[in-house]
Amino acid sequence: MRTVKDILDSKNRVFNHIEPGALVIDAINLLNSLNLSYLVVVEYDEYKGIFSERDYTRNVILKGKASNSTMVKDAMTTDLPIVTLNDTVEYCMNLMNSHKARYLLAYDDLQFVGVVTIHDLLRQVIANREEVFDHTLAKKLLDDDESGRIY
Repeated sequence: MRTVKDILDSKNRVFNHIEPGALVIDAINLLNSLNLSYLVVVEYDEYKGIFSERDYTRNVILKGKASNSTMVKDAMTTDLPIVTLNDTVEYCMNLMNSHKARYLLAYDDLQFVGVVTIHDLLRQVIANREEVFDHTLAKKLLDDDESGRIY
């Protein structure tokens, strides 16, 4: 069973950090230059939150705030679900679904070690589809479809 540790080990290390006092416009420019959907908000090497495209839309644009005067700390998300290195991909998927989240915070004991995204989980499912999809059922459905049955 694939774990959070496997996911984090397979990810490229990206320096997608920003300070809470940075301006949102700088965060948006950094997101664009890194081609990512989120930044980890860090202050004095301590995790503070996540700033995402969704945060920008909901907490800046829709509230009529200006990107060049709003700070990241005023728009970021701080209450994301937490997983450990030993948690499975399936557990992560269920947690994301139940919390309606796109990101999970990964911790090793009390140490923040990274972010698991919905895209990370989808990549795991695709890469390991043999373990996820029941080929016997899929074959039966395909065979039934070829027989002309209507569902």
